[in-house]
Amino acid sequence: MNEVNKTLYIPLYGKSKLSQQGIILNDPSAEKIWKEESFPIRGKSRSKWLAYNLAMRARVFDEWTDSMLLHNKETLVIHIGCGLDSRCMRIKNNCAEWVDCDLPDVIEIRKKHFQENERYHMMALDASRPEQIGLLPDCYTAIVVLEGLSMYLTNSQVRGLLQALDEKYQELHILMDVYTEFGVRASKYKNPVNDVGVTELYGIDDSGSIINGLRIKFVKEHSFTPETLVNELAPLERYFFKLLFTGKIYRKIYRLYELEA
Repeated sequence: MNEVNKTLYIPLYGKSKLSQQGIILNDPSAEKIWKEESFPIRGKSRSKWLAYNLAMRARVFDEWTDSMLLHNKETLVIHIGCGLDSRCMRIKNNCAEWVDCDLPDVIEIRKKHFQENERYHMMALDASRPEQIGLLPDCYTAIVVLEGLSMYLTNSQVRGLLQALDEKYQELHILMDVYTEFGVRASKYKNPVNDVGVTELYGIDDSGSIINGLRIKFVKEHSFTPETLVNELAPLERYFFKLLFTGKIYRKIYRLYELEA
């Protein structure tokens, strides 16, 4: 497994930790998988602040996906760069089909922990190769989750991925988190992914630069750390978390974009 693939253990650890504590994210599957995998993460990757942040990010993606499915029940959900995430089990609303996609090494590990059925499938897919999007199931409407993925792709690769999705599906709903260029520079030697050997990251300052000329349009920017979730923390930790992960300074580093076509 290469360095980028190993980053999947960082959010898995955070979700498992918070689920055990009974706050922010209820994810018994993450707890079980973390216990079985026992990947040796260290340093900043084990920070409780990062665990809070990643669990909140997962919850925001969960709630967005559920909200999309309220109005699009007979649709396809595609989670590209799924890692060992169990969103397919956390979501409340049904869909016509759910496909979890990642690189072959990741899918091989994932198949030890998840079982396919008539509505749920796993697929080896390289997000940097847009021609592989054509292998995804056909459907009029697709809800696409791109969590923790764009920062490992160049801007042209992100655009290629979005263009392929735009050409494949008539109606699209996409949620995607991105580092800014400043965020990449600021975190070059302090990012938790450095702990597993990743040194090359990419940022996007303007969503328009990757969707210009496509049918895909910017809808709105979401918060990673909504107040309702921050308030689940203990009072003192809530205070310090707000200083670290909310407000204008954090937005200069990290953003969450909703797109649609």
